[in-house]
Amino acid sequence: MLKKGETYIIGEIGQNHNGSVDIAKLIVELVSRPVREDVFGIDLKPMNAVKMTRRDLNEELTTTQMNRIYDNPNSFGRTYGEHRAFLELDDEAHYEIYRFAKEKGLDFVETLCAKGCLSLLKLFTPDYLKVASRDLTNLPLLAAMAETRIPMILSTGMAGKKELDDALDVITRYHDYISILHCVSQYPTHPDNLNLRTITYLKKHYGQYHIGFSDHTIGISAPAIAVGMGAEIIEKHITIDRHMKGTDQPGSLGPDGVNRMVRDIRMVERWLGKEDIYIDKSVAGSKEKLERSIASSVAIKAGEVITENMIHMLSPGNGFKWIDKDKVVNHKALYDIEPNEIIYANMLMQ
Repeated sequence: MLKKGETYIIGEIGQNHNGSVDIAKLIVELVSRPVREDVFGIDLKPMNAVKMTRRDLNEELTTTQMNRIYDNPNSFGRTYGEHRAFLELDDEAHYEIYRFAKEKGLDFVETLCAKGCLSLLKLFTPDYLKVASRDLTNLPLLAAMAETRIPMILSTGMAGKKELDDALDVITRYHDYISILHCVSQYPTHPDNLNLRTITYLKKHYGQYHIGFSDHTIGISAPAIAVGMGAEIIEKHITIDRHMKGTDQPGSLGPDGVNRMVRDIRMVERWLGKEDIYIDKSVAGSKEKLERSIASSVAIKAGEVITENMIHMLSPGNGFKWIDKDKVVNHKALYDIEPNEIIYANMLMQ
């Protein structure tokens, strides 16, 4: 579950399991792998959760659409209905994957695409129920999901303010355990269409809820930037092999991408720090070595009064700063000072 100061990262399996429980488990295993920052030797927390999607094909598409010929390299059936049926895992399969995820220490998020899909709640209770972007206007489904009082995550990929407000109006009749993810339902999302500033808009206008980002861009930069903008949740499609058959595989992250994205997000959490300006203790050594101090620009004789044209600034930085020049200028040298040497307090007559 969500923890303050930690980004909740969801690895979305979606249909990348290609109708196989074993492939789904391989993706779960990938999501659970430890992550390490090599330069500083920091062990980082892996992803927090995996997400599956459950459809009820009786409540999916019109008969005409289900019977249309679906002949392309990514098809798993002659018609779209046959293709969808091949990719659909039943309640028991979802339960098996849920148990495997729990064994790996992961939360489990379930997208339910129809009221009939709530049947799987007889077998297990997901940590979150996800509402797909296309179903944000499916108010009867939202009501049925909200009635369970399981925390809900909403994606806004096909929604404006009105659609979001209408959905929230329905859900909050039952509970307010709600997270909202900025999302653009273009696969992959064109750079000009992403508009990450929606995250700050949502935080400003819907700050009573958890705000996050469901990413469909190519690469790993957008999620890290989103975290820097205040996103508390990140969702990204995951696969074991981006070259596998399937329409979602090329736009998903493979093993190396998963590792790098999680690493970068966890590092952003550390980078953000606190809203303040200060000299960090880690730079003390560099500050002394590299910062400049008041030094002699010429040879100064013992007893000679030091003037401003006799000094300049050199490293190291363990002497007087220019702001303190009055502690040097118009003071007499206690003994001879060679050119280009730092002038310390013990070198001056008090």
